[in-house]
Amino acid sequence: MITISTKSRYALAALSELASSGGEQPVPIGELARRRDIPAQFLEQLFATLRRAGILTSQRGVKGGYRLARAPAEITVLEIVELLDGELGAGAEGVLRDAALAARDVLARASIADVLERERRAAGAAMYYI
Repeated sequence: MITISTKSRYALAALSELASSGGEQPVPIGELARRRDIPAQFLEQLFATLRRAGILTSQRGVKGGYRLARAPAEITVLEIVELLDGELGAGAEGVLRDAALAARDVLARASIADVLERERRAAGAAMYYI
């Protein structure tokens, strides 16, 4: 079926936060969890999977944390969703298969850079000045 779990939503939010930090210095997982209001232990589990898949790199120690292993524009939303939730639309047939293929196409064209840009636009649209 077509399911995108909380794992994927949290991972996309955290990866977007990492992308917004510029990637120069590693960001501690506790800081990411605080900024995005994600349970730190849950984020640690997600990041372990993302690190093993080559999406993230980690650095230990006082100045440790996580960085994106690739440019945000090179990491697709589909890649993250399927890594954490399995193949989107697996086992779907008929019209549901068509819907899954359409969803896969949209997610394959969207990158972490796109997610960050959408967040920034949404934040700017929500602001008003007196």
